[in-house]
Order: sequence, then structure tokens, then C-alpha cells
Amino acid sequence: MSDNQYTFENPEYRNTYRHTVSHILAQAVKRLYPEAKLAIGPAIDNGFYYDIDLPFSLTQEHLDAIEAEMKKICKEKLPLERFELPRAEARKLMEDKDEPYKVELIDDLPEDAVISFYKQGEFTDLCAGPHLDSTGRVKANALKLTSVTGAYWRGDANRKMLQRIYGTAFPKKDELDAYLQRIEEAKRRDHRKLGRELGLFTIMEEGPGFPFFLPKGMILKNTLIDYWREIHRKAGYQEISTPIMLNRSLWERSGHWGHYKNNMYTTVIDDQDFAIKPMNCPGGMLVYKSQPHSYRELPMRVGELGLVHRHELSGALHGLMRVRCFTQDDAHIFMTREQIKDEIKGVCKLIDEVYSMFGFPYHIELSTMPEDHMGDEADWEMATNALKNALEEMGKPYEINEGDGAFYGPKIDFHLEDCLGRTWQCGTIQLDFQMPERFELEYTGADDQKHRPVMIHRVVFGSIERFIGILTEHFAGAFPTWLAPVQVKLLTMTDRNRAYAEEIQRQLEEQGFRTELDERNEKIGYKIREAQLEKIPYMLVLGDKEQEAGEVAVRDRRDGKTTVMPLSEFVDKLTYEVKSRICK
Repeated sequence: MSDNQYTFENPEYRNTYRHTVSHILAQAVKRLYPEAKLAIGPAIDNGFYYDIDLPFSLTQEHLDAIEAEMKKICKEKLPLERFELPRAEARKLMEDKDEPYKVELIDDLPEDAVISFYKQGEFTDLCAGPHLDSTGRVKANALKLTSVTGAYWRGDANRKMLQRIYGTAFPKKDELDAYLQRIEEAKRRDHRKLGRELGLFTIMEEGPGFPFFLPKGMILKNTLIDYWREIHRKAGYQEISTPIMLNRSLWERSGHWGHYKNNMYTTVIDDQDFAIKPMNCPGGMLVYKSQPHSYRELPMRVGELGLVHRHELSGALHGLMRVRCFTQDDAHIFMTREQIKDEIKGVCKLIDEVYSMFGFPYHIELSTMPEDHMGDEADWEMATNALKNALEEMGKPYEINEGDGAFYGPKIDFHLEDCLGRTWQCGTIQLDFQMPERFELEYTGADDQKHRPVMIHRVVFGSIERFIGILTEHFAGAFPTWLAPVQVKLLTMTDRNRAYAEEIQRQLEEQGFRTELDERNEKIGYKIREAQLEKIPYMLVLGDKEQEAGEVAVRDRRDGKTTVMPLSEFVDKLTYEVKSRICK
């Protein structure tokens, strides 16, 4: 093995390291609170957790004590020793230690399973491993317990609620410090907090998972939608709108009733089952089928900003990132088999254009046939190869995500990266041979015969709401000028400047810019600080000097510098930023 295999660059070593720390956590808990019952403790992205049954609720003081004990265990340099036991002996060992959750795990193992344990000092845990060879390998000053939450045993809401202790660990303290700093920065940028502070959106008790967009949030949303419409019009898309509710027979035909029903909201109208649409695709099928088509019309690119509803568990809801209703920027492309590659390339270029403009780097995953799928494996193989070939011809690197395709076809997922290094799955391209077959879609070919089109499902933003959440955190609420709900705030020095400010505002509004006027009898410093907190791109400070000279004092949010200039010069500057959609 090369040396770099024992660094965090190697995901296997990273998981082994953090899995070991989870055992150190469990040992520390048992030392301090012997009555604790242990469940499971895996390594996860950015850290680890352990689910624990305790007769009291853990507080920050408890976490501090556990963390201190963990550091002691690291310094004790306890060797980790693996051993195996037959099922009966393994079960008795955990029964003797009064660990009922471990007994249950043993009982659920396959008959031929190897049952292994790891011992470190006085502590023994059921575990398949792997682990480091000693607790001394873990840097005591580079681990941190971060939080505690509730978690149902085995994810079952009907089972007991346990306490899940989260933590993280790194091989160096400065790496831990950098990570914790990123976490604090993420809290500062939390879109839920900024959404409230900036008056963008809210979620009410009366509608959990159903966001309310406020006036400024609607400006942001509509501006983003205007941009979507513009780029799609240029790319040759037509826009449609399909009903929000359709009958059961449609969803059975599409396959959603059998494969997705648990995530759908249903109702009964005139003794007939209906479902609120969880996606736009079946409606798009009906639009295509509503009239005959010739090969000359293909590819046919049809877009829809459709409001969809999906049932999400309450515990999974998270601001705009995970909701129960959202606007999906769907599009469906109907085409011949010969057009597949070019259309995939076209969608890739469109997604690249959007993400590049916002400054998002991204990586691509190709997801293949899942176990729960429709259609012949030969069609799946053909579709998967078509996606691969398109990516390879474009020189786009990608990773294979085995078995994670949609039930009707393989897909390409675009994972964008924000300024904190977090990744978000937004854009997707799904190639589908199944739905055109199920809906009996046709076109007349050059041979005057009927043929079956192939279809692409694709999104760019994914969810408008979720994309707004990502943008809010990426820009920390300081949206680029073209997106900002308020682009210019005019601040009067005194009441004498009110009429001049109102005239400047009128001229800016006539040019189509979004403005607010603060003419309150307050000190100018106070007004500036408030506008800064509102993260408005430009402030115009208007006093006697500016009024006499017929100019404006422009304060730039980005550097806090104030520059005096004629209004026409400021309008030119503003026009360029908005029309060019500069994202700074």
C-alpha cells in the first residue's frame, strides 16, 4: 500500500478513521453513563454518529464531558482487537452486557454471517469493521462532538426514539478548525435565517413544507423564471402548462401509481381516484399525444414550470431545500433515435451555461438501471450507452452511480458546488424509452410509417424554490444586482432633499430598476447601516451638495466606497450589470 492510502484523501481510510472515533464515542458514553444502551455508530459524510438509548436528555454539558473522555481514551492508546464468535455466544455476550439493540442486530443477521467484535480496553462492540489498530492513532485535539438529535431506532417511527450524537474528526487540528469555521459560515448563510431577515419567504405552522413567498421573494423568483424563459426560448423550447391534478388511470399508465404512490397526494372526485401531480411528465405525454406529429417537427422541445407536490416526512423538511410543493423547471424533448446524442449535448451545454454564469463548478454522475425498473434491459443498455457516448464526445468527466437511475430510464445528474464546497444535485437528464411506449406516442417518419419517439426528461434548476435556497446561501443573501429584489435604495440627508430623491427614483423606475426610498428623519449613518443589513447592491446618498450639482453619491455594497457621478453614468453602470447578468 502506498502512503497516501493512509490519508483522508483516501475515502476508505477516512471512513475507517471516523468509524474508529465513533467507537471511542461509545466507550466514553459507557464509562460516564453505564446505563446507556448502544445502537449503531457509523462513519458518514463529514463525520460520524452514534445512536444511544439513555434515560435522560443529553445537554451541551453532557457532550462536553463525553468529548473530554474521548480525548482521554485517545491518549490511552488502547489497541483495537478483532474477534469472532458463533451466533449463540455472540448473542449471550451482548445479553450479558445488557445491550438489547445489539442482540436484535445479531438476530437479524443472515444465518451464514460472520459475527465479529472489536475490543478496546474494557469496551467491546459488535462491529464488522474495519478500524484503526489503536485509539492512539486518533488525534485527540482534532475531534469534536457537534450536536445531538432524536432518531428512531432503525428509522421506524413506531420504534423507540434514541439520541443521536453527531461528531467529526480529522488527522490535524487545523483541518478541524477549518471545518468548524465552514460550519459557522454555513449557519450565517442559512437560507431560512436570511429568508426571514430579508423578507423573502416563510413557512407557517398551517402549511409545513409549503413555502409562502413574500413580495421580495416573489421578485427574486420571477426574475429567475424570466431568465429561465429567455434561455429556453433561445434554445428552441416551447412552453406549456398542464393540470395540477389528473386521474388515477393516467398515473397507472405512467407507472407512478405502482412505483411512486406513497409519495403522492390523492383525492376522490365523483367516485374516481385522482392524484396531485408529483411530476410533470405524464401531462407532457398527453400534450404530445393531443395532435399528430411528423419527423420534420422533431426534435420537439417542450418546457413547463409546473407546481408539483410530493409527500415528504416531516423530519426531512428543511426550508426551501426539502419541501412538499415546488416549481419544477421541467422540459421534455421528443426525438428520433438518431437525434439522441445531439439533444443530450444541447441540454449539457444549456446546464453548463447556467451554472457557469452563477459561478458554480459541478461534477457529473451517470446513474444506471435500478432494481425497480420498467422495460427491457436491452433498451436500458442502449439508453445508458447513449448518455455515456454523449458525455465522452463532449469531454465531460463523469462517475458511474450504479442502480440509481429513475424507474423509467438512466440519467445524468449535475452536482453543483457552492462557495462553501457543499454539493447540490440540481440539473438532470433522463433518457426514456419506456413512457413513449406506455403512452403509445408516435410520429410519421420520412417513410410515411409510424414510429415511436424517444424522450428526454430534464431540469436545469431542478426546483426553483430549492435553487433560490442554494443561491441565498451561496451569495449569503447579497444577490447580484440583476437578481436583487431591491437594486437601489435612495437615502435622503434631510427633508430638503426629499423632492430631489423622489425625482431620481422616478427616473430609475422608468428605466425598469427596482428601488426603495428611505426619507425618514434619521441620521444618514443609521440609514446606511440598515441598507447594508438589507444587502442592497447600491445606495444613493442624496444631500444638498448632490442636489445642487444634479448628481448622485453612489455607495457600492461590495467595497463600501462612495463615488459621486451624474445619474446618467450610474444608469449606464446599472444597465450593464443587469443586462449582462453579472453575478458578483
